[in-house]
Amino acid sequence: MGDNVEVGIYNLEKGLAIADDLGLDLVEISPNANPPVCKVMDYKKFLYEQKKREKALKSKATKVVIKEIRFGPQTDNHDYEFKKKHAEKFLKDGAKLKAFVFFKGRSIIYKDQGEILLLRLAQDLAEVGKVEQMPKLEGKRMIMFIAPIKKK
Repeated sequence: MGDNVEVGIYNLEKGLAIADDLGLDLVEISPNANPPVCKVMDYKKFLYEQKKREKALKSKATKVVIKEIRFGPQTDNHDYEFKKKHAEKFLKDGAKLKAFVFFKGRSIIYKDQGEILLLRLAQDLAEVGKVEQMPKLEGKRMIMFIAPIKKK
């Protein structure tokens, strides 16, 4: 017989005897069923296979990387272009982008300029990323999230 044995047994002692004869373990599969469902198998091998499956699923899961780019409310054109190139590279590499304008001291009065700056960035990066969250003011920061566009 193979490693796993399925036999209709309604007696625990009989099941244990069969498992003992085969040198395998009697494993309870569904304890809430009436009668409880058990299977004769190699328990250590079962645990090993289960860990292997979990590891394979974990390795297939994608990890989301978030890159940040920080602007000031009065970021000049050259700095903007420089940071835009970095943002484009991050999105092409598949990372999400968190762009934010940080307002120091009384510069919070320029929050409309900060929003214009972030919307301009979103428009410039439209071919490589889509806006996930529009600019939103949180304390002294105005934050916007951009996700990469999946390539077909």
